[in-house]
Amino acid sequence: MANKAVKRNDTVSSPILTEKTITTKPQQLIGTLISSSLHSSPLPTIPFDLIPEILHRLPVKPLMQFRCVCKWWNSLISDPKFAKKHFLFSTTCLIHILAYSSLSHKYIIKSYPLDSLFTKDVACNKIAQHEIASNHSIYNVGSCNGIICVAEYHIYERFVIYRLWNPSIRKFKELPPLELQHTGYNLQMHGFGHDPISDNYKVVVVFRDHNKTDVKVLHNVGTNIWKDIKETFQYDGFIVEQKSGKYVNGAINWLASKDYSKGQRFIASFDLGNESYKKVLLPDYDYRAIDSRTLHLSVFRNCLCWISSNDVWIMKEYGMKASWTKLFTIPFMPSYYFFANVMHIFEDGLVTWKSTQDSTRNLVFYNSTNGSVKFSYFQFKFILEVCVESLVSPYS
Repeated sequence: MANKAVKRNDTVSSPILTEKTITTKPQQLIGTLISSSLHSSPLPTIPFDLIPEILHRLPVKPLMQFRCVCKWWNSLISDPKFAKKHFLFSTTCLIHILAYSSLSHKYIIKSYPLDSLFTKDVACNKIAQHEIASNHSIYNVGSCNGIICVAEYHIYERFVIYRLWNPSIRKFKELPPLELQHTGYNLQMHGFGHDPISDNYKVVVVFRDHNKTDVKVLHNVGTNIWKDIKETFQYDGFIVEQKSGKYVNGAINWLASKDYSKGQRFIASFDLGNESYKKVLLPDYDYRAIDSRTLHLSVFRNCLCWISSNDVWIMKEYGMKASWTKLFTIPFMPSYYFFANVMHIFEDGLVTWKSTQDSTRNLVFYNSTNGSVKFSYFQFKFILEVCVESLVSPYS
């Protein structure tokens, strides 16, 4: 009878712990708990509208499991609107590594939680893996909202294939091949981001031929159509120093220079909404005195970041040169770590950069708050991106 009575209650409450219950023998205490649970009123339930607010703040892995709870939870968690709001609260960061298997002739994208890089058993913490059956060149295009984009460049067959991959939800999409007009086209720069106007994801690719005529092609993920951008790029003869653009403020940004010898560097920006270019100026600097390998663009708190040697700058108001502000200076590392590319700057000010020693690359983490430096156990050949996990589908 007691078991049947318990089943009728969806929730039970525990008795108030008093001196009597604390001193009661275990067998008597169990009886007291059962008796109290049978006669006490049920605990208050969670308001219906609070359930989504709680789920928005959970990691991706349990949310994928919670879709099996009921049809409503499955519909809620699978909703693109839910994925967008969930991303605003997401804090778990993943690092994506690109490896090549000479036996299978496949590229493999491996994804790991960032915290696992500080453990010796990194390989045991892999959360996802995706294989690309190709022996062609693979380029990192960029990432946006937890989706990473890679390009497979078939130079002799004269086409490029772009792929979107969200390792958190293990969803993958291959875009239609981008045909090249002739063998004279060289990949100049490319980028991936979200167009806030059309609420769509876009891939931007810029090629150049022998006559220095720029060819701009844009892919709208929602319509699966490549199209030419008619507007000509007004900075003819520029040199792109960072082929993979950084997505900020609805625009793709590339580090470029007008005259390499004079150090006249700037940011070439392409607005995904109105599909137009503009020139974004960098802070005043004597770039000729700095090794070009230390120059890099990054993103910090949804703002464009500029790394010049050891100095980290942030553009607080996008497009405004006067808003460039120096955040901090990264301390000098040993000589073999000096030439390093800053990969990611986290919300708490943690800076991640990849450094090269001989043929081995390591990840270095610098805490700008307390000045501490940590080295990961993980060594790699190629690294793609560091980004926050999300529920956003590449089919969005």
